[in-house]
Amino acid sequence: MSVNRPNPVSVGTIVWLASELMFFAGLFAMYFTVRSVMDPAAWAAETAHLNVKFAAVNTTVLLLSSITCQAGVTAAEGFRPIRTGKLWQVTRWGMNEWITLTYLMGAFFIGGQIFEYASLVHEGVTISSSPYGSVFYLTTGFHGLHVIGGLIAFLMLLGRSFSAKRFGHHEATTGIVTSYYWHFVDVVWIALFCVIYLLQ
Repeated sequence: MSVNRPNPVSVGTIVWLASELMFFAGLFAMYFTVRSVMDPAAWAAETAHLNVKFAAVNTTVLLLSSITCQAGVTAAEGFRPIRTGKLWQVTRWGMNEWITLTYLMGAFFIGGQIFEYASLVHEGVTISSSPYGSVFYLTTGFHGLHVIGGLIAFLMLLGRSFSAKRFGHHEATTGIVTSYYWHFVDVVWIALFCVIYLLQ
């Protein structure tokens, strides 16, 4: 009788993401602490500068990227690195096409966040303008850095796929663990969006 051991790469990635979860828990704790001690009127004046509709569109793009990322994982598990049909036949896309689309959607999100930062700075909300500005930029900024980390991981995944003579288990595993990270980043943003933009 054989024993199926868990993939050590997957286990290691999950453990690492658990530590990242603690990091973001600390950021949430900081956000709520500052909110509890800051004057409600001053807090409301700061949150009035947020463009909730724009952030909702940006959030939707990031969430949809999780679907495209998972489609890439499905292709990787089937050992299909490249498409087997025409470019417009998305049902026959391989991992590379799905991950490229995911990368573009993630880059769109980062571009949207930079645009939002520029707009807020123009309106006087900076990291040093108030306690609210500090917690807003720290929480969303650290998340943005994690998204950029995911984009770099996608580039490495694509590079490994293109350079591999034969797409096998190692390449597929790389795609799977990268998707773990990307889904984690998306889930964290859902929480951030609800707290910062919806609850205010």
